Amino acid sequence: MYKCRENRELSWLKFNDRVLMQAKDSKVPLGEKLSFISIFQSNLDEFFMVRIGSLYDQMLFYPASKDNKTGMTGEEQLKACLKRITYLNKKKDRIYHNIMSELENYGWGIVKFRQLKNKEDRKYFENYFNQEILPLISPQVVSKRQPFPFLNNRELYIIVKLESKKGKRKMGIISCGNAMDNRILAVPNMQGKFILVEDIILHFVSKIFAKYTIKNKAFIRVTRSADIDEDDHSLEGHEDYREMMETLIKQRRKLCPIRLEMSEGLEELEILMLMNFLNLKKNQIYISSAPLDLKFISELRDHLKFMHPQMFYKKLEAKNSPSVENRIPMIKQILKKDILLAYPFESMSPFLRLLDEASLDPSVASIKMTLYRVAKNSKIVKSLIKAAENGKEVVVLVELRARFDEENNIDWSKRLEESGCRVIYGLDGLKVHSKLCLITCKNSHGIQYVCQIGTGNYNENTAKLYTDLSLMTSNREIGEEINAIFNHLSLGETENQVNYLMVAPNCMITKIFEYIDEQIALAKAGKDSYIGFKCNSITSKQMIDKLIEASQAGVKIDMIVRGICCIIPGIKDYTENIRIISIVGRYLEHSRIYIFGTGEDQKIYISSADLMTRNLSRRVEVAAPILDEKIKKRIIFMFNTMLQDNVKAYELLADSTYKRIKNKLPELNSQEYFFK
Repeated sequence: MYKCRENRELSWLKFNDRVLMQAKDSKVPLGEKLSFISIFQSNLDEFFMVRIGSLYDQMLFYPASKDNKTGMTGEEQLKACLKRITYLNKKKDRIYHNIMSELENYGWGIVKFRQLKNKEDRKYFENYFNQEILPLISPQVVSKRQPFPFLNNRELYIIVKLESKKGKRKMGIISCGNAMDNRILAVPNMQGKFILVEDIILHFVSKIFAKYTIKNKAFIRVTRSADIDEDDHSLEGHEDYREMMETLIKQRRKLCPIRLEMSEGLEELEILMLMNFLNLKKNQIYISSAPLDLKFISELRDHLKFMHPQMFYKKLEAKNSPSVENRIPMIKQILKKDILLAYPFESMSPFLRLLDEASLDPSVASIKMTLYRVAKNSKIVKSLIKAAENGKEVVVLVELRARFDEENNIDWSKRLEESGCRVIYGLDGLKVHSKLCLITCKNSHGIQYVCQIGTGNYNENTAKLYTDLSLMTSNREIGEEINAIFNHLSLGETENQVNYLMVAPNCMITKIFEYIDEQIALAKAGKDSYIGFKCNSITSKQMIDKLIEASQAGVKIDMIVRGICCIIPGIKDYTENIRIISIVGRYLEHSRIYIFGTGEDQKIYISSADLMTRNLSRRVEVAAPILDEKIKKRIIFMFNTMLQDNVKAYELLADSTYKRIKNKLPELNSQEYFFK
C-alpha cells in the first residue's frame, strides 16, 4: 500500500519546487519572479526550523519511529530531504542569476564592490562604510579568551580567515545585523544599479581587522530549529499562559543550529571548523552563489515598481459582492438571506462593516470570535475593542500558538483585555484554528444569531492575497451550535455533539467518513457517486485509506490540493478513480471545500480544516454546510472552474511527479477568471 502514499516532507518540497518554478515561468512578469524566489527561500527557512528540526528530534529520541504512510524512519526522511534540498538550492541559484540577467536588459541590477569602476563611487561607499557602518560593527577574533559566539537565527555574518604578522592563522567573525536597516544602496554614477550593504562590509574587512592579513572571507547564515511547544518541561512553573508563551518565544531563538548556508570563499579547513563549532554535519552545509538572505528583494521591487510598472502584475481590484446592498445594514441583510464572500475576488469590507455596525447597534448583546492570525493594524480587533467600550459583551479566543505570529497575538490579547474584552486562550493540547464569529442580537423577535464561518483568518491583508470563502448566515440551528462551541471553549472543553456543523477533533472525521460511505454505497449500487475536496494539504492516513476505499468502490474523486499531498492518484486497483491537481499562482490557494454526491442530494461544506492529522485530531476546526441553493451552485462552479485551469495548475501523476497541465483548450487562469 506504500505505493499509493507519499512522504509528507518530500511532498512539501515538491510544493516549494512549484513555487520556485513560478520564478522561471516566462508568463510571470519579471518583478513578480523576484517575489516568488524570495517566497521560496522564506518557505524553506520555515521548513528547516519546523519540519527538519522535528526530524532531528525524531532521529535522536525515537530512532525506530516510522512514517505511517511510507515506512521511512526519521533518519531516512532526513537524508532524502537534505539531498532534495541540495538540488533545489542549486536550482534556486540558477534561477536567481537568470532573473538578474533579465534585469540587466532593463539597465537594473545588483553589483559587487569590485565592479565599481568609478573612483567617486568607490570613495562614496568607503565614506559610507566609515561613517554609517563601522560604528555599528563589533568584530571578534575567535580564541580561548573569546570563544566562538552565539549566532542569531537567520542573521548574516562574515567569516574571515586571518593571518597575524607572526604567521598565526585565526578566524574572525562580524555580524552584519546592526548595519542592515537599508539593505540596498543606489550606486551614484551607475543608474539603476545597487549594492548590498553586506558586500560593502565584506570589501572593507581589512579596515576592521587592520592588524591582520585577510586570507579568505565569506558570508554565512545559520538556521536554528524552532521545534518547541508549550508542553516542553522547561516551561513549567508559569501560572500565566501568556507569560509562558513569551518565554517560549525567547527559548525558540536559542535552539540548536540545523543548517549552515555560506557563500563561496572559504577553504575546507574553515568549513570544518564551523561545522565543529555549530555541531553540524556535511549534508547540513549549503554553499550558494546567490545572496544568502533575499529579503532585500522587497526593497528592489519598490524601486522597480516606480520605474517599470510593466514588470508587475496588473492590479486586479476586488469587486463589491453583488449579494450585498451598500445602503442596508449588514445584520438586516443577513437576517434575510445567506451571503458568501470569496476573497480576494470580492472585498472583505461587508464583513468589516458587519463588525463595525455590530459594535454600535443597541440590539447587539454580544460578539464572540476566534482569532488565529490577524493583521498588524487590525480593523477587526479595533471593532471588537470599540464594541467592548460600548458596553457589549465581547469574548475573544486568541490562539497564542499560531506559529511565528505569537508575538503579534500576545500584543493584541493585552489590548483586548485592557479594553474590557474577555480573552481566552484555547485548550490544553489543542490549537483553535476555526474561523468563527457569532453576533447575538436581542430585539422584538427575541434572540437572533448572525454568524460568520470562514476558511481563512480574520486578516484584512491576507484577504487580498489568499483565496478564501466567508459565509454569513442567520440560520438559527447553526447559530445555536456555534454558541455551544464558544461555551465549551470558555469552559476548556471540546464540542461532542453537533447536527449541522462538523467540529474537530470529535465530530468532523466521523461525519466526513459517513458521507464518503454514502458515496461508496451508491457506487456499489451502480449509481452516480462523487467526492470533491479542495484543501491545502492531505496527510491523514485514516483519510487517505478511506479515499483509497472509495476509489476502489468506483467513486469518482476530484481533489485540488495546493501543497502537501500524501496520496498518489492513478494507481491501478487502488487510486485509479482519483484525480489531483495543484494550483500555484499569483494568489495563495487557501479555501477548503468538501463536496459529497451529485444532484439534489449533494452536500457542500466550507471549512477551516485541511485533511491533515493535526487538523482532524489535534485542533478545534469547524466546517459549515452550504444550505442556500444559489451559493451551492456558485461554489460548484468555482470548484469546476479550478479543475479546468490550464495555466497555473499542475497534475499529480501516478509516479508521484507533478506535470504542468497543458492542453489545446483556451487558456484558463482560474485565479484571474474569478475577477471578471
